[in-house]
Amino acid sequence: MAPTNPGYVSLGERLVLWMDQLWTNVQGSGPYRWSAGMLRRVGLRGHRLVIAVPWLWLVLFFLIPFIIVLKISFAETRWLGTPPYGPLFDWVETQLHIRLNLANYLFLIRDALYVKAFLSSIKVAAVSTVICLLIGYPMAYAIARADLRWRNLLLLLVILPFWTSFLLRVYAWMGLLGSNGPINQLLMALGLIDEPLRMLNTDFAMYIGIVYSYLPFMILPLYSNLEKHDITLLEAAVDLGCKPFKAFLSITLPLSKPGIIAGSMLVFIPAVGEFVIPRLLGGTDSLMIGRVLWDEFFLNRNWPVASAVAIVLLIVLVIPIGIFQHYQMKEAEGEERQ
Repeated sequence: MAPTNPGYVSLGERLVLWMDQLWTNVQGSGPYRWSAGMLRRVGLRGHRLVIAVPWLWLVLFFLIPFIIVLKISFAETRWLGTPPYGPLFDWVETQLHIRLNLANYLFLIRDALYVKAFLSSIKVAAVSTVICLLIGYPMAYAIARADLRWRNLLLLLVILPFWTSFLLRVYAWMGLLGSNGPINQLLMALGLIDEPLRMLNTDFAMYIGIVYSYLPFMILPLYSNLEKHDITLLEAAVDLGCKPFKAFLSITLPLSKPGIIAGSMLVFIPAVGEFVIPRLLGGTDSLMIGRVLWDEFFLNRNWPVASAVAIVLLIVLVIPIGIFQHYQMKEAEGEERQ
């Protein structure tokens, strides 16, 4: 119980008073008044200032790097130069000359390696997305239908891997799938195999790593959608003589379509350009566009071609990103109507 002393101030009240005093001191400081005056002069105040912060972030860390990469993709390669590409704009006798080199993009079409890398990356991402959906949907459904006492704990178990470094988790799978790893040792102890299986540095290991790493991105959107479903719809269907599985196919599955689309896009989009997992778990024949991009930048030092690969990859991913945003807006509109 709290003390009856009327002069007693709790720790929470002291913290609030301290924060109020700190904010008062900040507002009275010279730098704050100067920056606030500058923002008012350019018309940034209130909601405009709040909106300006993410826009500034996007401009600094997306638009400007994108323009730089786009510029390099149209430049000519200078193998011995630093940087290893020629200028795109050049002044010759007070005249501006623009040197657009489309050969980098034409090279991607003519060279079968890049086409195979793009197709292989899309195939790996699509297969991984389907596997994540097949595993993640039952898990999300079970969490959404679990008792409220256990629901938060189950969600915590889904999010828990994010508390560990992504690279450490991939290295852990290298140990598990190795010839002397626990999986091979267990299989040999049970007498199921006579010699260790080669699992590491194969497509199997690559799929395991991608599915494990991106499975939470499938589960969370599905759970967010499934836990909002009205259970009485299923109860009414059963009362009318509909079998549970048919009721699931007729009611639950169609209603969870936005969650399926959102989860699939969150898995598919980063999986297409994945580099670390194919490099550490995949074999030498695991052709992914992320590895090709790395090799062009850091081994071949062909920055213009590598930039062209990055631009094409971005364009390819714009389509699923647009689909993802469409279903996000559709789901938001549905929530507003409810």
